[in-house]
Amino acid sequence: MIPDPRSAILGAVLAGGRSRRFGSDKAFADLGGVSLVRRAARSLDAAGGRVVVVANDLEKDLLEGVTVRPDLVPGIGPLGGLHTAVSWAAEEDLRSVLVLATDMPFVPPRLLQALAARLGPGVAVVPKSRSRRGFEPLCAAYDVACLPAIEAAIERGDRAVVSFFADVEVRYLDLAEVSSHGDPDAMFFNVNRPEDRRRADELLAEGRAIGTETGHTTRSLEEK
Repeated sequence: MIPDPRSAILGAVLAGGRSRRFGSDKAFADLGGVSLVRRAARSLDAAGGRVVVVANDLEKDLLEGVTVRPDLVPGIGPLGGLHTAVSWAAEEDLRSVLVLATDMPFVPPRLLQALAARLGPGVAVVPKSRSRRGFEPLCAAYDVACLPAIEAAIERGDRAVVSFFADVEVRYLDLAEVSSHGDPDAMFFNVNRPEDRRRADELLAEGRAIGTETGHTTRSLEEK
């Protein structure tokens, strides 16, 4: 568990994508009666820390009591959302930020806690996966001291979300430990297209996706 998490860490839902492949704003897509953005917020809330949303087009009253901000540097993709989240934590004198992409609806709070527990000064903690990249930088923990490296990558025009990794200490949660929290293929399942949402429904029905089914939510994140 994270010591005194709500005074030390920010939980940021990254919901700034354009959802081109989905056909509509997937943050609002319903999955088991809960929108994707709310699922991500609940998982971060249960992991500990104040929850915020980084988004460019979301309605401001999407989640009661949850602040929404647009990217500080628009038009640079996921790196812009990550930059905004880390900057936000630094602005509030927090030591770190947990980020979770809104289209990853099945990441359990225990995995997020495990990532945060391995943080240190200037460290990024990223879980390994069976994805093409082999790890998940948008389900990760970042110390605020990573901010200069992120800003330097933006300044030189490198928009890759991992463009700053060579300039910070990256700690990877190995696949064996990740798997102790659930099936990596289910936990990191990504909803990009309408058919992905249908598959996500199937994962819920099969009981393979535990994700935010924790029962641990704050009043501000309850369904209206």
